[in-house]
Amino acid sequence: MPDEITPETFAYLVELAALELDAGQADYLREQLNLQLAAIHELQAIPLEKDVLASLHGVPYPAEISPALRPDEWRPAEAIADILAQAPQLTDGYIQVPDIPHTRLE
Repeated sequence: MPDEITPETFAYLVELAALELDAGQADYLREQLNLQLAAIHELQAIPLEKDVLASLHGVPYPAEISPALRPDEWRPAEAIADILAQAPQLTDGYIQVPDIPHTRLE
């Protein structure tokens, strides 16, 4: 298969992502990624006219056949104490997370 993800490339990607995978997990995940890559190659092989915009290739889904939107409704969590017990740091009953430094892109 062209452009297959090799074990070496996969190991490099796993290291970049700081993942901890055993050999079975790594083999399975690499195989699944290669299957997805093969599906992408199959889709790319479909001949399309060059002047048709990519957004025009979708399936029409008119409002007449779309299901109605459900209303938003608030529902409290059932096991709040269990959820909060997993948090590394709490302040006044709220989960406290580290501050994320923001930089301004110009």
